[in-house]
Amino acid sequence: MNYVAPRWLAGGHLQTIWPAVYLRHRPMGKQLALRRERWDTPDGDFIDVDWLAQPLTDADSANAELPERPLLVMFHGLEGSSSSHYAQAFARDAAQRGWAFALPHFRGCSEELNHRPRAYHSGDHAEIDWVLRRFRAQHSGPLLVVGVSLGGNALMLWAALQGAAAKEVVTAVAAICAPLDLAAAGHAIGRGFGRRSYTPMFLKTMKRKALAKLKQFPGLFDANVLAAARTLYQFDDVFTAPLHGFDSADDYWARASAKPQLKKIKLPTLLVNSLNDPFVPAVSLPGPQDVSDSVTLWQPREGGHVGFAEGRLGLGLGALPQSVNDWLGTFAAANGSRPT
Repeated sequence: MNYVAPRWLAGGHLQTIWPAVYLRHRPMGKQLALRRERWDTPDGDFIDVDWLAQPLTDADSANAELPERPLLVMFHGLEGSSSSHYAQAFARDAAQRGWAFALPHFRGCSEELNHRPRAYHSGDHAEIDWVLRRFRAQHSGPLLVVGVSLGGNALMLWAALQGAAAKEVVTAVAAICAPLDLAAAGHAIGRGFGRRSYTPMFLKTMKRKALAKLKQFPGLFDANVLAAARTLYQFDDVFTAPLHGFDSADDYWARASAKPQLKKIKLPTLLVNSLNDPFVPAVSLPGPQDVSDSVTLWQPREGGHVGFAEGRLGLGLGALPQSVNDWLGTFAAANGSRPT
């Protein structure tokens, strides 16, 4: 991917903030219609899945009903949803190709509190497995999967731990700006500009959801310790880690990081990480020596964290989904319907 940012959009912070804040609600063409399904989970909870309800044009409607057409599934990032700028951009590109598109929300991210004493986390590969196998059971065409940021790390951990068995479920996968070394990324966002800007933004909604969970399940954690948390590390230490079976934030970040497992991946995999991502230090990114032969690395100099705005004025978001979906689509065409 040869991405070059607009001249005025200089630096990783601006390239991150501009798309996420200023382009999120900007109309990019015909409004995309989404329909929501609720899936009951095996442990008595639920997730909400948003589907692209129809293609962009009437001319595409014939392709839209073909059961063998590719299905693009996206796992969103921390506190993301189907309304995130990157989700809208990928859904639009999928629609233009005549592909189906679905975004399963992690628990608690679809505007309704989930039922169980758990949330979601960067290493939730068991949830990824259940979701993807359900998609595979109901879709006979190529299954293409994109994970963004947190969702990208969880997807890569799933692909690595599944090994060759992953090819029985999906055709190809891609991770975008994934923090594959969680400790490096967590500490990067917890200092300097990140601590003053990104961290409070995330903690605002994360703390609110955690306190709602505490109201559901009194005694789940210490509310005073949560209130005092000023970094993602502190939040993970009091909430995310113990809630999901980890001893501490350090234990969670170590065991949930996908980078040490990347050599185990056996299916076509694309890792996209910009070198100026303020969330993911360039020194923490995997090199060819860290991945298997099935993994392709794209590490453009610019892009920020899931930014990649395009055009002279930086008003477009099509460059990233077009490049990634072109890559994924190559394997969909080569493999036909169900992967072997």
